[in-house]
Amino acid sequence: MDKKAIVLVDGEPVTEEMVDYEFRRLVSFYAGHMPEEQIRAQAENLRRQAVEQAIGAKLLFKEAERSGVEVSDEEVDQSFFGMARQAGGLDKLRAQLRKQGLSESVLKAQIRRGRRVDKLVASVTDSVPDPTEEECRDYFEAHSEEYQRGERVLAQHILITPKDSTPEAKKAARDKLLEIRDRVRNGADFGDEASAHSDCPSGKNGGSLGWFSRGMMVPEFEKAAFDMSVGDVSDIIETQFGYHIIYKTDHEAPKSADFEDAAENIRDLLLHSRRGEALKEYVAGLKAKAKIEMA
Repeated sequence: MDKKAIVLVDGEPVTEEMVDYEFRRLVSFYAGHMPEEQIRAQAENLRRQAVEQAIGAKLLFKEAERSGVEVSDEEVDQSFFGMARQAGGLDKLRAQLRKQGLSESVLKAQIRRGRRVDKLVASVTDSVPDPTEEECRDYFEAHSEEYQRGERVLAQHILITPKDSTPEAKKAARDKLLEIRDRVRNGADFGDEASAHSDCPSGKNGGSLGWFSRGMMVPEFEKAAFDMSVGDVSDIIETQFGYHIIYKTDHEAPKSADFEDAAENIRDLLLHSRRGEALKEYVAGLKAKAKIEMA
């Protein structure tokens, strides 16, 4: 028996890896529909849900094979060559398979099994009706606070990290950054200076940090970014990462919830929930016929 098995379904293991996979899928989905802090608060519930989904996935694989869902060779090849394109070509995909100790035939067998389950799930959920606009609006009214956007800043930065913790190294880093700041304030392009000198990975993108809200950056950096005016270049800011200067390019105040902005996400969320309920009911029927025990 697999030592990492946590549940047995008709004697077959559901492993920690399977549960981790389902957990990542849940987090990825909900990341588009709720704030990060809310997802973290729900982590324990999501983990329990991931266990149930992993059990359900095992049952669906078994049912798809038992019922003989047809998947053509053309469908398998289409998925296979799609994976090859994503990998950067067939040779690169084959190299990845060799590293994992897999063959093309094994991968294609896995693809066929996956497509069987996809078709089975589609047959169970395709009849679920789309949510109406009224239902979406009702959901929006009940959860409008979840769709409000907080204050945020758009900025670039340059980071110079001292070579070590000695006073001499710190002074050298500050002096280098002072020279860069003086060049920028005298007309040099901030993005070019970031690309040439920043020790942050963002340097290759001109130091761009994109939009960020409160709580996303270390406190010293956040305070400077939110307090300064758009178009300004900051004084030197010291953080745990080293020394920074910030170029602030935009600032947005908190934005009230707007149904039109949220409508598509809400529709997806409600449809996903409904399809999930239909699938849950179907899987419950499979569970009733299966032997499920803790490993």
